[in-house]
Amino acid sequence: MRISDILRDKGDRVVTVEPATTVQDLLSTLAEHRIGAVVVSTGAGSVDGIVSERDVVRALATRGAAVLAESVADIATTTVHTVRPEADVAEVERLMTERRVRHVPVLADGRLAGIVSIGDVVKRRITELEVEATALSGYITGERG
Repeated sequence: MRISDILRDKGDRVVTVEPATTVQDLLSTLAEHRIGAVVVSTGAGSVDGIVSERDVVRALATRGAAVLAESVADIATTTVHTVRPEADVAEVERLMTERRVRHVPVLADGRLAGIVSIGDVVKRRITELEVEATALSGYITGERG
């Protein structure tokens, strides 16, 4: 299975913020869209960073509530691990595990084309296992459909 399969099901919409966005506005964006991370972008499909709830919590723990008035650029992760739509889901699972990241932007021809979260990957894996279990059960009982 490929990342493009996940994007086909979930869509390719990616919520982005500009580097100058305040952390307070970032939190509003995360809450509004019910997501855990956004891509930091100066536009035109660029990926200049990624910022997650985890980044906010760490900044709050070290700098206190004053961080809410700072810009996203001050807390964003700028070394972003990305994948292409053709990437195998198992490859992305390894990347997420080894790099301890939960969100991976998808780039096609160097431009932002989507984002996959660990939740997207787990959901896909559960669906695969359910289909496999149903097929095996049908094989064993002779009730193949």
